Amino acid sequence: MKSLYVRMCLVFCSVIIISSLLGFLVSNLYYQAQVKPKNDAKLTSMATQIQQFAERHPGQLDDFLSTAAGLGYKLYLTNAAGDERYYGKPFREKDLEKQYVELVLDGQIYHGIAEFPGKMFITGFFDNQMKNSIGVPLQTETGRYALFLRPDAEVQFGELRIFFAAIIGLTLLFSLGFVMITVFHVVRPITRLTAATKRISKGRYDIKLNTWRRDEIGQLASHFMLMSRELERTNRARQDFVANVSHEIESPLTSIQGFAHALKDPLLPDAQRLEYLAIIDGESRRLSMLSKQLLTLSSLDYEAHSLQRHTFDLKAQLRQVLQIMEWRLTEKELAVRLNVPDISLHGDANLLYQVWMNLLSNAIKYTADGGSIAISAELADRECRVTVSDTGEGIPPEELPMIFDRFYKVDRARTRHTHSSGLGLAIVHQIVAAHGGSVEVSSIPGEGTTFTVRLPLL
Repeated sequence: MKSLYVRMCLVFCSVIIISSLLGFLVSNLYYQAQVKPKNDAKLTSMATQIQQFAERHPGQLDDFLSTAAGLGYKLYLTNAAGDERYYGKPFREKDLEKQYVELVLDGQIYHGIAEFPGKMFITGFFDNQMKNSIGVPLQTETGRYALFLRPDAEVQFGELRIFFAAIIGLTLLFSLGFVMITVFHVVRPITRLTAATKRISKGRYDIKLNTWRRDEIGQLASHFMLMSRELERTNRARQDFVANVSHEIESPLTSIQGFAHALKDPLLPDAQRLEYLAIIDGESRRLSMLSKQLLTLSSLDYEAHSLQRHTFDLKAQLRQVLQIMEWRLTEKELAVRLNVPDISLHGDANLLYQVWMNLLSNAIKYTADGGSIAISAELADRECRVTVSDTGEGIPPEELPMIFDRFYKVDRARTRHTHSSGLGLAIVHQIVAAHGGSVEVSSIPGEGTTFTVRLPLL
């Protein structure tokens, strides 16, 4: 039984059947506890009235009992000699014990309905047994009799029973039909989701599902489509990543191979030989830096929670970064403003050091000679905000959403000369995210760019 549709149909049908059974049992218990005593008292009152009428009009007893039987009652009349008379339809079982007959003949009332034993799956009200009746003594001209009577359920409720049986039967039938339709309506979207997962497993991400529903299934379909688009984007990013890595490695390797081949020429002048060796050295350093950056990204992807956290002085770390970059700042005659109060951060100092290095390196790289760079920090809303601003050429607005993507380069013609791999800002984003923070960028082309790093205070 692997079909969810079949399982849900069986579950709902079982619920209907069990609910009907429990409803009957509870109703039967209610009858036994509340209705049966009242029914016994009502029939006792009627039997007493018949007794009084018969004793006042002894000559009309037989006609009166026949009339009562025609109105929907079963009556049994007997005496001590064993004479028996029945009025109305026969009892289902003539199981009245002799002691009860003698009890009534002695002048007492027999409460058979109240004393009738309760059964779990049988309602005593419809049980047409002789002992499930009311007995009263009856004094006539010919002697004392015992009169037993009970309602004739078939006469009183014959059509009504058929009516209620039809209602219950049709209710169950229609319920089963609606259950099958409802379950199909619930299961069909799940079946479509199953088919969609098979398409995704085969590399097809063009999934379209009905998301007009506002229930949990509609939300599931909507989230599934979001997941499909994210998987497609991730798959495309993976393919682009492989292509970019191949391209970034191929370019320096081609240069190294070409200049290494040229160095084999014995007639090559020493000056040119030294130039070729310098190029090979630079390209090898570029390959080394690329491999380190890829290793850093890989470790952040799979070990984001294994940071070596400890408390360090942010101001001292930023000063150290500026000292290392001092020769580049001096070379381009850039003015630097450092406005950082004494702040202690709790995080991985080595990785955050790389964040400031990458941001400052980019600011120096893309700021024209004679420009300026500003570094500031502040504490606000239980977080530390570090801002790195420059007066460089800026970033076009349409490029801003992609600058943290791996291997993304705003100006590929320019970055080819600066030997940028397009991984620096991706590393910055991953490190900050691993610390539970965020990094934002704002830029105005021709005026400059500002990066804001937000780190939570633990």
